[in-house]
Order: sequence, then C-alpha cells, then structure tokens
Amino acid sequence: MLSTEELKKISESIRNAESHTSGEIRVCVARRCKGDPLVAAFKKFHQLKMDRTLLRNGVLVYLSPSDQKAAILGDKGINEHVRPDFWDDALEEMLACFRRGDITEGICKGVGKTGELIKALYPVSENDINELSDEVILEE
Repeated sequence: MLSTEELKKISESIRNAESHTSGEIRVCVARRCKGDPLVAAFKKFHQLKMDRTLLRNGVLVYLSPSDQKAAILGDKGINEHVRPDFWDDALEEMLACFRRGDITEGICKGVGKTGELIKALYPVSENDINELSDEVILEE
C-alpha cells in the first residue's frame, strides 16, 4: 500500500503538525472503504480509543486512496467549537492530491492543514505530552 519511506514521511508530518498544537493527530489508511468514510472514521476513532485524550482534542485522518475516499474526524473538544465545514479545506487538499495519484503528498498536506486548523484551539503547551502514536495505521 505505502512504502516504508512513505510511512516515515507521513509520521514526520504528524510530528511536525503536532509541534504547533497540543492536539493529537492520527492517520489511518484503509485498503478499501465500502461505505461512508465518515462512518468508517467514527468506528476507527473509537476503536483506537482516540476519545480518551485528556483534552478530547484528537483528530483522525481516515482515507482509502484506492476508493478516493477520505474523512477527517475531530473529537468533542474540537468539534463543539468549530463550524460544521471546519475540516473541508484539509480534506479538499488531500483529495486533490489523490486525484493526481500523489497519495503520500496528499496525506502530508491534510495532516499539515489539520495541524494549522487546530492550533488556534489547542496551542502547544510547555508540558505537552504526546498521548497518541504518530505511526500510520494500515488497515486491511
């Protein structure tokens, strides 16, 4: 699905985005997404226990490049403060790259944009702890 080098690049983009926010970003790449990607993201979000961060500020970037589907799901601590179309900019950047066949770049752009969007709500703190892994989740 993705090479070791591509996975490293995505993990680095997560670390970089999180260096500007106390929010937690995870990426899940699914081989297939048969239904609504937002529903799949919701299930994965809870399966990964992302709703258990201290500030409820976790974000899951969920995608299936082969199906050209993606969703970005933020936890309660973010979503109760933002407009409904908050994630659309990041999602559109990702999907535009996917349509060009540039999956890794699309994921990195989506992660970067996500970090930019949440840093105003959750700026990085002096004693910030990385609560969730920065490694990409590959779902068969």
